[in-house]
Amino acid sequence: MCPLGQFPCGNLSVCLPQPQHCNGQQDCPNGADEENCVDNSGWPHLFDAFMKTRVQESKECMLDVYPDTCHCEGRKVNCNGKNLLHVPAVSSNVTALELNSNRIESLSRDLFIRYRHLERLHLESNSIETISKRAFSGLVALRKLFLSQNKISSLKAGIFSDLSSLEWLILDENRISSLRQKSFEGLKSLFFLSLLNNSVEQFPKTSICHEMPRLNWLEMEGNIISSLWASSFKNCSSLTVLALRRNRISTIEEGTFADMQRLIDLDVSVNQIKDLPPSLFQNLQNLKQLSMEEVEIPNISIRMFRPLTNLTHIYFKRFEFCGYSPNVRSCKPNTDGISSFENLLANIILRVFVWVVAFIICFGNIFVICLRSCIASENQHHTMAIKSLCCADCLMGVYLLFIGAFDIKYCGEYNRHAQIWMESLSCQLIGSLAMLSTEVSVMMLTYMTLEKYLCIVFPFQHYRAGRKQTLCSLTFIWLLGFIIAVIPFWDKQTFGNFYGRNGVCFPLHSDQTEKPGARCYSTAIFLGLNLLAFVMIVFSYSSMFYSVQKTAKTARQTVYDREVTIAKRFFFIVFTDALCWIPIFLLKILSLLRVQIAGTIILWVVIFILPINSALNPILYTITTSAFQQRLKQCLKYRCQQTN
Repeated sequence: MCPLGQFPCGNLSVCLPQPQHCNGQQDCPNGADEENCVDNSGWPHLFDAFMKTRVQESKECMLDVYPDTCHCEGRKVNCNGKNLLHVPAVSSNVTALELNSNRIESLSRDLFIRYRHLERLHLESNSIETISKRAFSGLVALRKLFLSQNKISSLKAGIFSDLSSLEWLILDENRISSLRQKSFEGLKSLFFLSLLNNSVEQFPKTSICHEMPRLNWLEMEGNIISSLWASSFKNCSSLTVLALRRNRISTIEEGTFADMQRLIDLDVSVNQIKDLPPSLFQNLQNLKQLSMEEVEIPNISIRMFRPLTNLTHIYFKRFEFCGYSPNVRSCKPNTDGISSFENLLANIILRVFVWVVAFIICFGNIFVICLRSCIASENQHHTMAIKSLCCADCLMGVYLLFIGAFDIKYCGEYNRHAQIWMESLSCQLIGSLAMLSTEVSVMMLTYMTLEKYLCIVFPFQHYRAGRKQTLCSLTFIWLLGFIIAVIPFWDKQTFGNFYGRNGVCFPLHSDQTEKPGARCYSTAIFLGLNLLAFVMIVFSYSSMFYSVQKTAKTARQTVYDREVTIAKRFFFIVFTDALCWIPIFLLKILSLLRVQIAGTIILWVVIFILPINSALNPILYTITTSAFQQRLKQCLKYRCQQTN
């Protein structure tokens, strides 16, 4: 026996954890971890039961009566695409009648009463709107009825009452809006019922299986069902496949699947389910496939999936949910592009790079702070602003250090802790730290740009800020940045898990499950405040360079020349800011437009693009300053003198 979360390598005594099974790589010595990985529940089972080897019939027509425009082979008639307005007359011993892609609009009473040997009837892609209650009378041998792609809006009570041998009923892509128990009266042999892409709003409150005791496969994908009631599926003990994908299900009553002991395949993907009863899957011991893609499960727990002892394939919206089903061999997705089953950071390059960037940011900014403190400057207010900006940039390095540290902590078993990590206070605090760093850095750079703009564009107006004004401005920026970072903590109902939507705890990407309040807030920050700051910076530097070009020939003041030099140095800082923020603006806009964005892109943006400006700023602040260059020359000269 293997421990929980591990599975055997075939008949060997070796056990491997869930992530190493069905991952495309051979980990077992005998390769058993990559065997039986294909999910073949459902269709093969259905076709094994019904698509049996048929007795080869003669191709010579065995019917006396059939339209000249149609094709006859044995006792089968093919009238597909002949623009027929009515069902044509054929010999009564016909066994298969194909009338697809014609212009039939209605089926009248006793239309098929003569065809007691008919086994298969195709009426797809017509314009059928009305079907008489006794339209199918006499079809006692009919096994398959295809009515897809018509305009049927309702099913009258008893409409199929004579079809006691019917096994397949296909009603896909019609306009059926409601189901009544009596609509399926008489279908005692029905095995497969498909109502794909209709407008069904709800199941009947009485059991749908009462009139269809042998119902094995129920296909209801693409309807607008909002609720599932336990009474609707009472006594559905023969059901093995239930497909409810792409509906609007928000509520599933406790005990809905209680009578489905034979269920093998359950699909409730792409619905709006708000909450799952903890014991919803209690009696589904034979279930092999469970699909819950695009479904948020706020109350997910290991207990919920523990009864599913035979489950081999499970599909979630978020890969971290796989940690709650350790008894399932194949769980998808096994990554979100940011994290994987094994590691918080899925990409090995970024797992290393996060430490490199964090070290560069912290070392560079601390070095600049120390250097600015040691070297005397004529403009102390400007130095204060640069030190403050370095502190904000340094926080980005601290954020990356924490991400790297937790990546090491969860190395090899991240999936077991993923959900807990993203909901933890640690993740929230680290995310808020990154937000604080980002916003203070943006606002600080905007403040310094505007200060230089006033000094250069209006050099004689004495707009230079004093010490008190500078301190007040810097304090206000830090206070505003702190408020922006902590606001999502105040109201969980509005913001949800604002910072914990991914493993790196940064709220850059928006999707359909994000709360409206959180989406509006992140949009206001990234496409409101930050975009406004970026536009102001671009406008300020455009004006500054226009002013420099205009006054270059007449300006002689040394102070003015010094301001121009500083402005040129700041241009490169702003340029790097643009390289960082333009991709982020585009990413945010695309996510709001519901464009699918790979998690790997988000990871590269958060780990590489977002902090790269924090890493480059210290270089621009030091190497481009004359004070640093003079100090470096003095040090080198002193060293040379000592050597000689």
